[in-house]
Amino acid sequence: MRKDHILKSMLSKNINMTPNGFVADKLSPHEFTEHHELFFDKILEISSTNIAGIDGYGEFNDDCTLEYATCKEFLIDTFSNEKEGYWYNWTEMYETTLLQREFFEKYFKEMEERISYCEGKRFLIYNNTFFINMITDGKTMVGFPDWSRSGIGDFLLDFAIMDLNKPYLKIPELFFQYCKNRNVVIEDFKERFLCMAYYKGIDTLRWHASIDDSESCMSIMKSISELENRIYTL
Repeated sequence: MRKDHILKSMLSKNINMTPNGFVADKLSPHEFTEHHELFFDKILEISSTNIAGIDGYGEFNDDCTLEYATCKEFLIDTFSNEKEGYWYNWTEMYETTLLQREFFEKYFKEMEERISYCEGKRFLIYNNTFFINMITDGKTMVGFPDWSRSGIGDFLLDFAIMDLNKPYLKIPELFFQYCKNRNVVIEDFKERFLCMAYYKGIDTLRWHASIDDSESCMSIMKSISELENRIYTL
């Protein structure tokens, strides 16, 4: 059974995998703020999916199985210099691209020091919550058509990706208040959010450096650098 069919059988019928609408990237900041709870509701519904019988962490392969036994193995191995394929010997980029070794290693260490907070936090994750990958009607519906990066991990990764994409929308600030309003308690929220945000942030930074996208690199570095102060003031 292919991945999409397996996921469809797992997901609630309220999660739309074939939505009609427009990409959420077209929403103005005001429009998103007006309807942010709808996005949060749906992402939390994804995370509430029953994953009994699925072991491990990381991104699903075509059979919906996972490569890593622990969260630490998943996050650390993402940055292995020996990984076959596109990222083989990627550390050569320190000498050939915009990627700054000092910056990357600083936030890799920040991520690594927080992994223990995310260990054992196993949820279905969409892992692709950039606004261009979510479809909405702008009022009542949010759908998720592209499950190619989905897997198992800390569900705060999906919120961290949204914030990395559009930090000016203040996703963690809105989500923190959303949880407070609903009496939703997320254990070690701040450390887990930072771990997931640093993981996705430096991985995305590495990608944009590899294609010589200087504007995105500067934006990502600014966002990563400012995040700790934002989170610790919540």
